[in-house]
Amino acid sequence: MTKRKHSRQRRRTALTHQKLLDAAREVFAAKGMDLARIDEIAERADVGKGTFYYHFKGKGQLVRELIANLLGELIAAIEQRCGDASDVQGLLRDLIGAHIDFFSSRWEDFVLYFQGRSDLTLQEGYSGIETPFVEYLECIERRLESVIRRRLPPTALRRVACAIAGFLSGYYSFAAIDSSGEDVDEAFASLRGAIVASLERFIRTALAPIELNNKLVSSD
Repeated sequence: MTKRKHSRQRRRTALTHQKLLDAAREVFAAKGMDLARIDEIAERADVGKGTFYYHFKGKGQLVRELIANLLGELIAAIEQRCGDASDVQGLLRDLIGAHIDFFSSRWEDFVLYFQGRSDLTLQEGYSGIETPFVEYLECIERRLESVIRRRLPPTALRRVACAIAGFLSGYYSFAAIDSSGEDVDEAFASLRGAIVASLERFIRTALAPIELNNKLVSSD
């Protein structure tokens, strides 16, 4: 086989792989990850079931790749949007803005993100998906450390990062349940000030015992 034929074959293989990923996102958004069947994904991608197994060992591998790709893109969007933030309030506003911009035209991706996050609480969930979620939290932690400018215990930092991520995803998911025709992103943006104020209070509360302990240590 010539080099040109090899190149065409690789392109066709890559296109089919992406078609399966796109089809899975659509089926997952409609039925949920657990109820979605492999034959439904293959049919949506307009390929045979055997082609699915050529690209993926099973649904678990497909889920892991989808979530890793999604959160990798979200992390890149957060880093780009929040890299210049110099204070907590500005960072929180940028974090909210980054999530709104990222998910505004990607509702199926938000459903995947939310389902994946929920799956982490199950004893028998999809193995391996916790890694990209940890990397996502670590991205938020890095941004927090850059503006708080003090050394926080890892547990406190993780708690704050979880609160921010949970607040953002929780509001988005509940707002979609009863938006009454209202644009979810617009409603989210209009409440940004209240959300930022709530998260700032949470951060101050988390920092208070640490600052008190530092004062006690320095006074000794």
